[in-house]
Amino acid sequence: MTDEEILQLLYEQTLVGNAPAVTGGVNDGLEQGIPPERMLYDALIPSLEEVGARFERGDYFVPEMLIAARAMQGALDILRPLLAETGNTGVGTFLMGTVKGDVHDIGKNLCNIMLEGAGFTVIDLGVNVAPERFIEQIEAHEPDVVGFSAFLTTTMPMFKANINALEKAGLRDRVIVMVGGAPVTQEYADAVGADGYSADASSAVKKAKELIELRRSRVPA
Repeated sequence: MTDEEILQLLYEQTLVGNAPAVTGGVNDGLEQGIPPERMLYDALIPSLEEVGARFERGDYFVPEMLIAARAMQGALDILRPLLAETGNTGVGTFLMGTVKGDVHDIGKNLCNIMLEGAGFTVIDLGVNVAPERFIEQIEAHEPDVVGFSAFLTTTMPMFKANINALEKAGLRDRVIVMVGGAPVTQEYADAVGADGYSADASSAVKKAKELIELRRSRVPA
């Protein structure tokens, strides 16, 4: 196969979530000498962006997004160490966790894969994450964005508790705070003082990029 044929295969098979074909294509591409970043930026990321666009149009639903994301994850598992060697650090660092009292993680995990596929370095703290752990990890990793995920209306008040903890620790101005989860709305995000909200994994990537660009444009060189 030519380089172009392999890239086309990666694009099409990620789109339909054919994980074995995607990992096979990545390995074939590496054997053939296609640079890892070319496979990522010319095939895999455009495919995941198309998945997101189809989801927004209502042509794809969560199951289709999940299988495409899993196919992408398989490719990333192979490419990640190679991209690290080339110093490809991506667009920013995103620290993510499901808030204290909540153990739901499907939405969070899908966001993580989409973010990583889009070039973010993702640090996943898992589920049931206490405010103190968010603080500790923000100080350790200095992320650009912190994401709080909640699936239950009963755990959504933890958004405010986490933001209060950030303010108390003197970290609030140093990070962009994004919130999300099935019951969360833009109005709720505004009420608790978050910088951004997204209804799904696809829009989370777009919103995170917008917020980072906005912040960087405001910081004097």
